[in-house]
Amino acid sequence: MSRSTSVIPGFGLTLGYTLVYLSLLVLIPLGALFLKTTELSWAQFIAIVSAPRVLAALKLSFGTAFAAAVLNGVIGTLLAWVLVRYRFPGRKLIEAMIDLPFALPTAVAGIALTALYAPNGPIGQFATQMGFKIAYSPLGITLALTFVTLPFVVRTLQPVLADIPREVEEAAACLGARPLQVVRHVLLPALLPAWLTGFALAFARGVGEYGSVIFIAGNMPMKTEILPLLIMVKLDQYDYVGATAIGVLMLVVSFILLLAINLLQRRIAHG
Repeated sequence: MSRSTSVIPGFGLTLGYTLVYLSLLVLIPLGALFLKTTELSWAQFIAIVSAPRVLAALKLSFGTAFAAAVLNGVIGTLLAWVLVRYRFPGRKLIEAMIDLPFALPTAVAGIALTALYAPNGPIGQFATQMGFKIAYSPLGITLALTFVTLPFVVRTLQPVLADIPREVEEAAACLGARPLQVVRHVLLPALLPAWLTGFALAFARGVGEYGSVIFIAGNMPMKTEILPLLIMVKLDQYDYVGATAIGVLMLVVSFILLLAINLLQRRIAHG
């Protein structure tokens, strides 16, 4: 019985390198995280992760990350569409600006956003006069996460949009489809799997973001304290087991949510 072979040999070697690489950088550190948590009894672990301060930080971190991912899902889709479908002066500059959060240190982004949206900042003063504040609130955290995670959605959607021929849209229009029908029945089915990928990447980055958030959040316990900061507080108090327990909580919740998104993406792609 013949066995099909790859044009480029070396499956065993490359698979071995891949497994070693993943083990050293992902599996072993995560395994150590769970191993450290075994120093706690189940009751102690539940007591730590169910503390009101931890639950408030959990709700804030995942809630603002989700909101930022949804917001970027809309803004990023529009940006990707404009950059792919149109040619205009300044397009290359916008392309570079989208990639800026990748290169800019997150602490610099946090300081800049705080200076802009703080109560004495140019936009923060106007917001204060309107009766609400941006910095030192969940809104400010969401804006910071939106800034940091925007490239994930745009860069995920751009190649997919570029692969959709314009002739398909024109054919649908010639057959009598209205613009909204073209978007709904032609573009969305092709874009949705990539959109979910960009959403998942933005959400995952937002959950663990630290540098750009701590300056604009205000870090008030039970109000604007995010989970990564709470882990740092535990470490500063030499409560390594408590910090590990919170880290495991973040890992488990993130894994469940990302798994659900990936399953939904696969179902849509094969449905």
